Amino acid sequence: MSLVITEAAITGFINNAQVFKSSIENRFASLDANGDGLISFMEMAKELMSLGMLHTCFDVDEIGLSHPELVELHRDIFSRFDSDGSRAVDLDEFGEEMKEMLIAVADRIGTSKNRSWIYAKL
Repeated sequence: MSLVITEAAITGFINNAQVFKSSIENRFASLDANGDGLISFMEMAKELMSLGMLHTCFDVDEIGLSHPELVELHRDIFSRFDSDGSRAVDLDEFGEEMKEMLIAVADRIGTSKNRSWIYAKL
């Protein structure tokens, strides 16, 4: 079974401030392994590795990347979230970047012929 995501579904999720905020807070808390209110590079990199992010999102096999290349990719992703350059991501930074990413996905879906995105097999 696949989950089909539409532009309208993403936009609705983002625009429902209470639901979006709750989702962001829950996801942030799950990433903040030490509970200090910040996500470190190591906390985010660990999550990216466990998700198999490259394979899941881009259909690229992580094994083909050298360790330095994988670290560089994770640092680039982390820097997108760490907008103030503090070397830690707070809840506001996390929420803003997640919102930007979701808007980009919605925009991409909105301009595609298919008008939906099959996200994952359930």
